[in-house]
Amino acid sequence: MTQLPEFTTRPELAGTFGMVASTHWLASAAGMAVLEKGGNAFDAAVAAGLTLQVVEPHLNGPGGEVPVIGHDARRGETFVVCGQGTAPAAATATAYTSLGLDLVPGSGLLAATVPGAFGGWLLLLREYGTLRLRDVLEHAIGYASGGYPLVPAVSWSIASVASLFREHWQTSAEVYLPGGGVPAPGSRFVNRALAATYQRILAEAEAAAPDRDGQLEAARRAWYDGFVAEEMAKFASTEVMDVTGERHRGLLTGQDLASWHARLEAPVSFDYAGLTVCKTGPWGQGPVFLQQLALLSGFDLGATEPGSADFVHTVTEAAKLAFADREAWYGDPAFTDVPLDDLLSAEYNAGRRALVGPAASMELRPGRPGGREPGLPAFASRSFGMTAGGTGGRGPRGSGDPGIDPATGEPLGRAAGPHPRRGDTCHLDVTDRWGNMVSATPSGGWLQSSPVIPSLGFGLGTRAQMFTLTPGLPATIAPGKRPRTTLTPTLVLRDGDPYLAFGTPGGDQQDQWTVDFFLNHVHFGMNLQQAIDFPAFHSAHMPSSFYPRGAWPGRLDIEARASEAVLAELRRRGHDVHVQPPWSLGRITAVARANGLLYAAANPRGQQAYAAGR
Repeated sequence: MTQLPEFTTRPELAGTFGMVASTHWLASAAGMAVLEKGGNAFDAAVAAGLTLQVVEPHLNGPGGEVPVIGHDARRGETFVVCGQGTAPAAATATAYTSLGLDLVPGSGLLAATVPGAFGGWLLLLREYGTLRLRDVLEHAIGYASGGYPLVPAVSWSIASVASLFREHWQTSAEVYLPGGGVPAPGSRFVNRALAATYQRILAEAEAAAPDRDGQLEAARRAWYDGFVAEEMAKFASTEVMDVTGERHRGLLTGQDLASWHARLEAPVSFDYAGLTVCKTGPWGQGPVFLQQLALLSGFDLGATEPGSADFVHTVTEAAKLAFADREAWYGDPAFTDVPLDDLLSAEYNAGRRALVGPAASMELRPGRPGGREPGLPAFASRSFGMTAGGTGGRGPRGSGDPGIDPATGEPLGRAAGPHPRRGDTCHLDVTDRWGNMVSATPSGGWLQSSPVIPSLGFGLGTRAQMFTLTPGLPATIAPGKRPRTTLTPTLVLRDGDPYLAFGTPGGDQQDQWTVDFFLNHVHFGMNLQQAIDFPAFHSAHMPSSFYPRGAWPGRLDIEARASEAVLAELRRRGHDVHVQPPWSLGRITAVARANGLLYAAANPRGQQAYAAGR
């Protein structure tokens, strides 16, 4: 019988009114304030998401994107909001290769897609919320104009790029180096230009229409076809320094912005252990979570011990197979036929499951769903010693620094050379007394990824770095196409009703840390906080989604709280084990509904995520 952890860093919250969990306590408080005001879970999510853009500028911003997955109790509908912007009309592979590039840069203006976060939040509010724009925007405006305390990671991030700001990105220096110096952790920080942007949007919206829907549409037009779009397009045409060490103009135009709309989609789902797990489509990596479950459904995980060598090895090897399929098959389904039915089928996974052996694999092994031959981008082939388009091969053991922060899964900052800080992501989950539930993973538009547009107070995103320039693949860059992102919220149904919502920052690790959390909860009976607190692990075997797109075959990162016996056995099985600090991997938050009660929990790692509720 599994011995459940006796100690948790925080209690699992329980109540009946509403629950909000996010990666920053101020965002959780904003979401809870909206619930107390009479708003529903979707109103609260928008307020929390807009607040995260202000208080976690190193992790997301208005120039970024957001995928949302929710369940509306009134309609009995589970839905996805795609707040992922598309590549500019000029973004062809030739546009980059003609500049001598073989990858889309990870910083600057060349990697900008349409900023989709604002449109995504507005669509969620319009379709499923109840409150007006002012009600959900006032918290973000208040923190931007009146200030908020900087968490240490923001100060560290600013310090890591301070020289870049001073030398090349002076518009960023004006905002993030007030008085010429790096603001201290805990100091009160304001972004008046961002506050003014939101205040102008709100004023224009309220002047344009007396009704809620009219105001939301006017706000959307201000962003994508008004003064915000005009300023973004004008700035994108300038030359700025990026990770290549050269100055480049962006490709984003006013027409790209005006022609884009957030969209509603159906989720992709898979049944596991009596639950229906819902994810976004393959324009994100969400289905890789489902593929792991499809593979793991053939193993008796409940007979193992949580955190044991058998458990870690099996889950890790299944992840390698699922992520190999991500590299070969995932992309914007509006542009490519992603064979999800085959990838999730029992027959396909029975064959793939047989590849999980007693030793750690050093190969990248995409499958052949429906008999199709896979292809891989050039950077993946290089990392694993294969010829372009190959499907196997033994690569070098990954023993060097992967250029990512193991604690976040995101790349170490490389805005103009190596830096110790990285871009990252946020997450939030909300459930309310009416039976609604929502999960969202906002990201991009980091303060360290692209210069601040001075008239707006924020910079553009760099999500186009997740495209490949290798021709003819599902994730090859093309005008109007969505990049295959790592952003991946999760919503779980039980008998058609919302049961659980969760997610985490962490790039390629998002659908590894959350799989561990989910399995701990489902197979070992851990409550939300126990499952979050339990020692975490992940593989860095798969190609990174971030510039410079490296891979580290066989690398397994695991928290030091794992026993020496487990670590020794994993090494014996061939894993390249890298022990990380004891509380360092993952930043999961979660909410749940069961037995007439609402629950929430948040990650202690990073010391800023919090859950609130009653």
